[in-house]
Amino acid sequence: MSSKFEIFKTSQYYFRLKASNGQIILASEGYTSKQGCQNGIASVKENAPDDSRYERKKNGLSYTFNLKASNGEIIGRSESYTSEQGRENGISSVKQNAPNAPIVDLS
Repeated sequence: MSSKFEIFKTSQYYFRLKASNGQIILASEGYTSKQGCQNGIASVKENAPDDSRYERKKNGLSYTFNLKASNGEIIGRSESYTSEQGRENGISSVKQNAPNAPIVDLS
């Protein structure tokens, strides 16, 4: 299995980027339209390779990151990692997988 974006809908549209092992490596906030969600994915693909777009965070024993667009808006959030190295591995995975990941529409 290769990495992929999945679009899904609950009360709003969301996307998640899954690594080839099925683990979610980036998740979006809610979008009111499918087009907005697709635009979010396009923004992730565009911004993912740029290390300066990653906001690295630490909260107690939890390490996370946000991927931001050039305007500073958060376009994706990571899962929680138990180590700084785990977080860096997650960022590397997004950088490597996001630009060419296919989109699967589950909505």
